[in-house]
Amino acid sequence: MYNSKITGMGYFVPDNIVTNDDLSKMMDTNDAWIQERTGIKERRWIKEGSGETSASMGAKAAKIAIERAGLTKDDIDFIVFATLSPDMYFPGCGVQVQDILDMPTIGALDVRNQCSGFIYSLSVADQFIKTGMYKNVLVIGSEFHSGGLDKTTRGRSVSVIFGDGAGAAVLSRTEDNTKGILSSHLHSEGKHARELVVEGPSIAHWVPEILEANDPNDTSYYPYMNGQFVFKNAVVRFSEAIIEGLKANNVEASDIDMLIPHQANLRIAQFIQKKFGLSDDQVYNNIMNYGNTTAASIIIALTEAWEKGKIKDNDLVVLAAFGSGFTWGSVIMRW
Repeated sequence: MYNSKITGMGYFVPDNIVTNDDLSKMMDTNDAWIQERTGIKERRWIKEGSGETSASMGAKAAKIAIERAGLTKDDIDFIVFATLSPDMYFPGCGVQVQDILDMPTIGALDVRNQCSGFIYSLSVADQFIKTGMYKNVLVIGSEFHSGGLDKTTRGRSVSVIFGDGAGAAVLSRTEDNTKGILSSHLHSEGKHARELVVEGPSIAHWVPEILEANDPNDTSYYPYMNGQFVFKNAVVRFSEAIIEGLKANNVEASDIDMLIPHQANLRIAQFIQKKFGLSDDQVYNNIMNYGNTTAASIIIALTEAWEKGKIKDNDLVVLAAFGSGFTWGSVIMRW
């Protein structure tokens, strides 16, 4: 059996920086309120009219990842694209990237697991490689949140959190079973689906109904989050997923060289760091600069940490996420 390892990474974020002070001009909020609750100082939002999309950002990140892997677009065997903000209701962004990058007619799969999307996508790509089906799989996480947020005081508890951006990784076959992805662990609990949700448009709240009602108070197509409930579940599930991964590989928390948590809320990451007794050098956070980029957050952070020399050969790297669904999971890898 083969192993899979990351051979190239890249990310792309829009140039447009939106600070907390900028948001205070749109809604009743302020920098201190946002930082105290989320740790976020600024985020990137796509400028209206720029033409940028989830697919286009994902393609830009993918180009960097493929080049850093020492490959060409023709060497990629399969695409896995994670997003909750696709350019179109269907088809998915994976096929758009295949077209944008002018790749061969390889398969493309979209994963809709929101904040856990990149973890799930890595797991899928890892299994394709471990079974021998593919040699190089392109995994992308990309989000265009800003176009779908309620940027009024009504929506401030959610809208201040999210940012736009994309990251990509090339997962490649290796015969060294001591390196690469050692294990992945995935979970869900659908009974809490409506605690973090966008309900429409959907088959239960479809376009004609929305158009006919034309109700300015209909918030079903804006994100809803029961913040305190999500936070309480997140800190529990994050911990469980990490512990599960460590036990599966017979290692301890002290063996972790780098933990990359999904960038949902800095307070969650700090809670997890303290619980596992990790130093600042063992955890990488960048939510203060980008906000929550959902499926893109882990790969953007992982790429930044690697670029800064914080991840080295043979390091034990742990990725963990929790989000809407509820879904959560972890990936343990030896760099």
